[in-house]
Amino acid sequence: MPKILFDCDTGIDDAMTLLYLASLVKAGDAELVAVGTVHGNIDPRSGALNTLRVLELAGVDGVPVAIGAPRPMAQGVHYALDFHGADGLGDTGMPAPRGVPTAEAAPAQIVRLARENPGELTLLATGPLTNLATALLLDPELPSLLREVVIMGGAFDHPGNITTHAEANIWHDPEAAELVFAAGWPVVLVPLDATHPTAVEGPWLDRLAAHDSEPARFATRILEFYIASYTPILKRRGCVVHDALAAMLIAEPDLGTYVERPVRVELRGELTRGATIWDARANPARDDRRPVKVMVGGDVSRFQERLLASVFAL
Repeated sequence: MPKILFDCDTGIDDAMTLLYLASLVKAGDAELVAVGTVHGNIDPRSGALNTLRVLELAGVDGVPVAIGAPRPMAQGVHYALDFHGADGLGDTGMPAPRGVPTAEAAPAQIVRLARENPGELTLLATGPLTNLATALLLDPELPSLLREVVIMGGAFDHPGNITTHAEANIWHDPEAAELVFAAGWPVVLVPLDATHPTAVEGPWLDRLAAHDSEPARFATRILEFYIASYTPILKRRGCVVHDALAAMLIAEPDLGTYVERPVRVELRGELTRGATIWDARANPARDDRRPVKVMVGGDVSRFQERLLASVFAL
């Protein structure tokens, strides 16, 4: 049973991921040890409150939620309110959660839990990587203490979603991402190349809307805001639930197909800052950096059915 430490910037696809993780927890198929939030879709305090709201809605109590980095390491902060709403949850105006965030900072939480559970934790990161990079600076031995790091981020043979070349989570803090990819721990990376083909569309959305449960009604409400942003991109009614795909690989790694390449982040390019770079040549140059396991494809229908079933199970 995986023990998951979730680092996120709880907007709409993070909220869907929390519903999926909650279904695993309630089925006894995973343990959600803690959550930390970071700047990204929304500010980290709002993200922490959103996390508590979603977990409470899903009936999962007792998971500590820590607030993390409020800004990137070397650039100004930027939020994705146009895609996620001013509240991060599609402007649904949910009431305040019953719980409150912990006093511990999210990077410190990562270090402490890794020390307390050596070799046991899978760190799932679906926002900018500032908390992970800060934790690395706090404890250089961290890569030997985690079982695996699973990251939603990057783009290789797919256009970026915030610039022509850069995916949002990496672009929000390129310096942090470069530290994380250089750290030498086992990393699974789920880029836009893998997430965009999993877009959920009309029939899937209609099945969700027809289900009479509070989690399904909540998911339908937040996804309607997301759909309004995604329809001009997809050229059809639908949206991409990026983060849930990364989470699902923890429980079902055979859902994906992968290649292994060292990954670097462009930090200085005028037009390419935040781009993820790999050497895809037939004879790549020698690179001493540990390869990253990059998802390049997967079973789309299985992902979509699992995600729908997870909401229905709550």
